[in-house]
Amino acid sequence: MTETVAYKIIDAAEWREAVAEGVYAGSAFDLADGYIHLSTADQLDETARKHYAGRENLVLLTVDLTALDDTTVWEASRGGALFPHIYGLLPVKAVTETVAYSSPIGGGGPRNGGGGQPRTPNPDRAPSVTAQRSAAPPPPTGEE
Repeated sequence: MTETVAYKIIDAAEWREAVAEGVYAGSAFDLADGYIHLSTADQLDETARKHYAGRENLVLLTVDLTALDDTTVWEASRGGALFPHIYGLLPVKAVTETVAYSSPIGGGGPRNGGGGQPRTPNPDRAPSVTAQRSAAPPPPTGEE
């Protein structure tokens, strides 16, 4: 694959813990499967709807795949599409951007930088990650 970035949606408390430890070991779902699930920009909206609908206090991580050496494996999953999976730990230093992420229900997608309210939803599709990355706040540091 030629993709150099991928995305991970995680709980904000898990991200704070990862920042403190310097690495992210994965969610309970990741640990059960034996790898950390990531998505490409094109896969992210469906991943959010399928696995994170209705959840709050989420963070979207932008992961630099070139910083992961050979721990990333592209494997067929949903509909035969290739998904990036990390077999190992995700170093915090490989995360280039974080965005507070709202529930896919009611519009979903990255929150804007002005007060953290979700952007106006498109009723046909959740907002694109690539179109809204510039609004990313720094990594969470305190209680939300």
